[in-house]
Amino acid sequence: MVWNALYSSAFDKVRGNIKRIRGVLLAYNTNIDAIRYLDPKDLEGRVEKAGKEGVFRYSKELPKKITSVRHLLGGILWSIRRGKAAELYVESCPVRFYMKQWGWDELRMGGQVGIMANLLGGVYNVPVIAHVPQLSRLQAELFKDGPIYVPKVEGEKLSLVHPKEFQADEENLIHYIYEFPRGFRVFDFEAPRENRFIGSADDYNPNVYIRPEFKETFEEIAGKVELAIISGLQALTEENYREPMETIRGHLEVLNEKGIPAHLEFAFTPDEKVRGEILKLLPHFWSVGLNEVELASIMEVLGEKAIAEKLLAHDPVDPIAVTEAMLKLAEKTGVRRIHFHTYGYYLALTEYKGEFVRDALLFAALAAAAKAKLGDVRSIDDVVKAMDVPVNERAKPVEETLAREYGMREGIAEVNGYQLAFIPTKIVAKPKSTVGIGDTISSSAFVGEFALH
Repeated sequence: MVWNALYSSAFDKVRGNIKRIRGVLLAYNTNIDAIRYLDPKDLEGRVEKAGKEGVFRYSKELPKKITSVRHLLGGILWSIRRGKAAELYVESCPVRFYMKQWGWDELRMGGQVGIMANLLGGVYNVPVIAHVPQLSRLQAELFKDGPIYVPKVEGEKLSLVHPKEFQADEENLIHYIYEFPRGFRVFDFEAPRENRFIGSADDYNPNVYIRPEFKETFEEIAGKVELAIISGLQALTEENYREPMETIRGHLEVLNEKGIPAHLEFAFTPDEKVRGEILKLLPHFWSVGLNEVELASIMEVLGEKAIAEKLLAHDPVDPIAVTEAMLKLAEKTGVRRIHFHTYGYYLALTEYKGEFVRDALLFAALAAAAKAKLGDVRSIDDVVKAMDVPVNERAKPVEETLAREYGMREGIAEVNGYQLAFIPTKIVAKPKSTVGIGDTISSSAFVGEFALH
C-alpha cells in the first residue's frame, strides 16, 4: 500500500505546483500518426506474398532504413517478436504507396514535439512554444486548445500564435504506426507485450528540418521559456547529420547561456555515427531520457558491450545493469539527470538529491497509465483516474534487488555520490494505445520535477 499512498501524494503535489512553470520550448519533430491496428491473418498474408524467407531475415536484424516491402514487414515482425518499439525511415516511394494503400484506422497527433505540446499545453495548461516542421491544415487541427504556440515572423517582428491561427497550408508529414497487443500471434511469434513499429514517410523530420523563423529568432524565443525539451534526432544519418547538428549545438549554447535546463528525449538511433555525435552533445544537456534498447545502443558506442548485452538479456530489465550503465553515462558526459523508463519501472540517476525526483516519476507513471487507460487525457484531473490501476507486481523483485544492493528505501538510494530514484509503474492490462506513452512519461517527469523543486 505504501506505493499507492506515494502516488496519491505525488499527484497532489505536482497538480498544485505545475502552474509555476512559465514556459517550455519543444523542438524539433512534429508529424501526423496514421495508426493501423494489426490483424494476424492480414499480416501473414502480406508476409507470404512478399516472400516469407526474405521478410524473416529482417525480423532478426533490423535494416538501417526501409527500401523494400520486405524491410517494412520484417521490421514489424522484429517489434512483435520482442515486444519492443522501433522506428525506421521509409526511403522508397513504392513502399510509401504500399503503406498508404494498406491504410489506417485513425489519425492522431504525432512526433515527440506534437505529443508533448498537446500534453503540456493542452492538458497541464503549461505554456509551450513548439517547432512544427510543416504546418498543414490537418496538422494544425490536431493540436489541442490551450497555451500552445508556434513562432510567426511578419516583417521582422516575432509573434507567437496557436497553430490553428498560423494559417498555412504546408505538407502533411505522415508516420505509419503498426500497433499490436500483448499476446498477438503471427506465424510462430507471440508478442510478450503490447507495442508498435513505426515507418516514417516524410522528408522533413528525418533531416531535422528547422524552420527559418525558428533559426532567426531562436534567442528571442528562448527568452520566453524556462525549460526546453529536444527530440527528433533519431533518423539522422552519417550523410545528413552535419548541418542540423551545427544548428542544434548553437541552440544549446543559447539555452546554456540563459541558464535554461534542456532535456534530450533519446529515441532508437540506427546510425552509430549519429549516436556518437549525440553523445558529444550530451554535456550541454541537463537531462536525458531513454529505455533499455536506447541505453544499450549508447553503451555500444562507449565500448561497453558487456553492459549493453546485460541490458537486453532479462525481462524485467536488470536494474543493477541499468544503474551501472547510467553511472557510466553520467561520468562520461556530465549530464546531471538520466531518466530510464522500461515496461514496469522507472529509474532516475541525478547529481542532486530530494524526494521531488521520485515524486515527479510517480506523477509521470500515473499520467502514462491514464493515457493507456483512457486513450486521451483531456485535463490534469483525468490523470488521477489511473489511481485504481494496480501497481506492477513484477517490479517487486526489482525493488528488492535495489534495496539489497544499494540500501534503497521508499524508492531512494545513494550510489557513488548520485541519487538513484526508483518507482514501480501502474500497468494497464488492455491499453487503448501505446503511442505517445514514452513522451508522456518523459515530459511529465521532467516538467513535474521542476514544478516541485
